[in-house]
Amino acid sequence: MEEEKPWALVSEVGGENGYLEELADIPKQHFQIICYREFLQNPVLHGPKIQALLIWKYCPAAEPSLLRLLPSLKVVASAGVGIDHLDVPFINSLGVKVANTPRVVSNATADFAMGLLLASARKILEGHHIAVDPKTTHIPQSLMGVEVTGSTLGIIGMGEIGYKIAQRSRGFEMKILYHNRTRRSTEDEQAVGAIYCESLDYLLRRSDFVMIAVKLTSDTTGLIGHRELSLMKPTATLVNISRGQVVDQNALVKALQLATIRAAALDVTHPEPLPRDHPLLSLPNVLITPHIGISTYNTASRMVEKMVENALAGVKGLPIPNEVKLK
Repeated sequence: MEEEKPWALVSEVGGENGYLEELADIPKQHFQIICYREFLQNPVLHGPKIQALLIWKYCPAAEPSLLRLLPSLKVVASAGVGIDHLDVPFINSLGVKVANTPRVVSNATADFAMGLLLASARKILEGHHIAVDPKTTHIPQSLMGVEVTGSTLGIIGMGEIGYKIAQRSRGFEMKILYHNRTRRSTEDEQAVGAIYCESLDYLLRRSDFVMIAVKLTSDTTGLIGHRELSLMKPTATLVNISRGQVVDQNALVKALQLATIRAAALDVTHPEPLPRDHPLLSLPNVLITPHIGISTYNTASRMVEKMVENALAGVKGLPIPNEVKLK
């Protein structure tokens, strides 16, 4: 019966931060849904009914001002693996569980990471613009790219996504270095031919491509700055699929302008989108995409399904499959 379904608060259906119509049908099968805009029209009426907050594209934001309007809330279920937008200790202090959707995003993100690397290395976007330009009468020599096969890839962050990137890079016969908070097992390393670098500096000096795949934490904020960029080869490319705050963007602009490094390929910036006059947007040696590493229909559908699974468990008082538990 519809009236027996628990209530969940979502952002919206459609719109910039909303669910696609076909995705919105997934939570509707298990929850009575109320959109944030409707909720705000009468929070005193709606607030006590809400038992689950489903966060999609960081919306609705789990701010204290909102959470305090939800006295019956039992679980905050967020899409994606990152939790930097959630104050987990505060949410837990309210007696509310937090869940994310790890693993379901890993393949799509790793695919996209390799796509960024290849597009930057081989000037695919520039080539497209020249190929479709009505003024083009010849192909310029400036489209010469750099070799990917046999090059050295340095992966910063060898969690599940980083490891899947390593698996894919093996198809390009790349030499793999990695730096991680904890070393992977010997079996994992041998499976992809990865070499552990205890020193980040060592990795930066020797890599032709530096791939950032870390979580955003206080330790990784500003991880790549002026000093780190200066250690990279002048022929190297920086690829970031983690979070924009991991890289000092002012330092990156300078490194790209001075040719300290060859290029950058970014699926993430800070903020998103960047101000339209930001210098990164006008540099010829940077490729930027709008945080779409997980944007496939299959992945999005699995994410929503996992959100709903987590939320239902939280509402029913059952163990939550992907509960976020801080160490």
